[in-house]
Amino acid sequence: MKYIIMCGGNYHAEPKALRIVKGESLVSRTIRLLRKNGVTDIAISSNDGRFESFGVPVLRHKNTFGDGGHWLEGFYPTMEPACYIFGDVFFSPKAIQTIVKTQTDDIQFFANSRPCFHKQWAEPYAFKVADQEYFQESIRKAVRLADQGKFYREPIAWELWQVIKGTRLNRIVYTNYKAINDYSCDIDNEAEYNALKEILEEIEE
Repeated sequence: MKYIIMCGGNYHAEPKALRIVKGESLVSRTIRLLRKNGVTDIAISSNDGRFESFGVPVLRHKNTFGDGGHWLEGFYPTMEPACYIFGDVFFSPKAIQTIVKTQTDDIQFFANSRPCFHKQWAEPYAFKVADQEYFQESIRKAVRLADQGKFYREPIAWELWQVIKGTRLNRIVYTNYKAINDYSCDIDNEAEYNALKEILEEIEE
């Protein structure tokens, strides 16, 4: 299975996946932890040339998110089995191990099942996809539903999971996925960055 690190998100015009935590960028850390767990087929999904120096292929494709398009269009289109990992997440070693070792013959979603340590909501981390035909069909359906105003907020990973599982669209159902409940969390702003640094001061890896 190919592991694709999604690095399309920016913060103040800088890729969030290039944020430095504990002396290395988020994307470097994810690549290192994947390799430690035996993963060799790794790629980065981004149209930013700054990701060309990480020793893995960079997959470029149409991704209009941030330019009037949908975040959902950030998933690199392929019919091969793939694990899409969110590039703006600081993963614990155990979290990456869980993602790599979890098997699926269709689609598995990885996320926190409770509010993250510095946020009021749960965080999504990855999709592991064996059934690409259904996954890509679900993305197209989610985009159509978003255009029709069927979601109560901007479609993101949780809304896509609702479409995949066929659950109600007007509320988030935090069930039926692989929970990762530790200090893994994405970083969207300076307050979250500082909160994560404080947590990591108390953790030995």
